[in-house]
Amino acid sequence: MKKTFIYTLMIVLAGFSCQQKATEVSAPATEEAKSETAAGKFGADINDSGVVTLAELVTELESKDEFQGKVVGQIKEVCSKKGCWMTIDLPNGQSMRVTFKDYGFFVPLNSSGYPVVIEGVATKKVTDVETLRHYAQDAGKPKEEIEKITESKQEYAFEAVGVIIRENA
Repeated sequence: MKKTFIYTLMIVLAGFSCQQKATEVSAPATEEAKSETAAGKFGADINDSGVVTLAELVTELESKDEFQGKVVGQIKEVCSKKGCWMTIDLPNGQSMRVTFKDYGFFVPLNSSGYPVVIEGVATKKVTDVETLRHYAQDAGKPKEEIEKITESKQEYAFEAVGVIIRENA
């Protein structure tokens, strides 16, 4: 009787260990399926009502230190390591770096070129050389290009609480 109990227990435990391995194997496939399209909502649950254009954002930041609200644009570049930042080209020829509140969420690595709505706070700030080089490295820039960064830069920054990436139109 004891042998039967022990054999049964071993079979049950073996079954559980096989189930766990099956879950581990299928998890990457699920993540891969999610990464096929970049569209979706990330961070806080926001909507696209009350958005302003990038031109309106730039005009607002010319007269104020800060803009709070929603902006519509197109993703130019995304951090190639984690999706922990993105850039959006502005109508004044500059680009705006978008980071995510408290490093709390990321966007898909393949979201470059997608239309986007972001909600949060925009400011103008000076970014130091070390940070600019870090961003260039994250973007996968060649070493020679990174070493050419020798001066701080005044740029637009946006800290997003939520992001909507729309289907690539």
